[in-house]
Amino acid sequence: MKNVISIATMLSLVFSFEALADESVAQQLIARYATIAKLQDANYAGPSAVDGKAFFNREVIQFKSASNKTAKAIACASCHTANPADFGKHIATGKKIQPLSPVVNAKRFDDIEKVEKQFNKHCHEVVGSDCSASEKANYIAFLLEEKSPSAIKN
Repeated sequence: MKNVISIATMLSLVFSFEALADESVAQQLIARYATIAKLQDANYAGPSAVDGKAFFNREVIQFKSASNKTAKAIACASCHTANPADFGKHIATGKKIQPLSPVVNAKRFDDIEKVEKQFNKHCHEVVGSDCSASEKANYIAFLLEEKSPSAIKN
């Protein structure tokens, strides 16, 4: 019964806000994922942009499949570039990808269902499993730190 209540609480925390198209939604998501992470692990210290950057750049070996003839290391940065404020490019299709940083792309977190769908899809494709609530909180915290595309920085 306790697990059912915890799951219901977690889901209500994730889905209980109206989406706004700006950074505040990303901050709300961080707070909600951090709350879930704390419920799952009392030792969770809170969101870390440093840990989020490490997660973003962590390479995972993808094994051969029908579409992938050889094993190769990929990371979030493989498609989204080292700077999430930049446009990315899908490594398999070549399709242009909008910046991940909600500071640059206000629409990145404007639809919570789409955010969850993308986490589910890409976590399985890149990491090979579900991403934890702490990984999601850290990831978004890192994305908020990248405010300028590389072209502006240079």
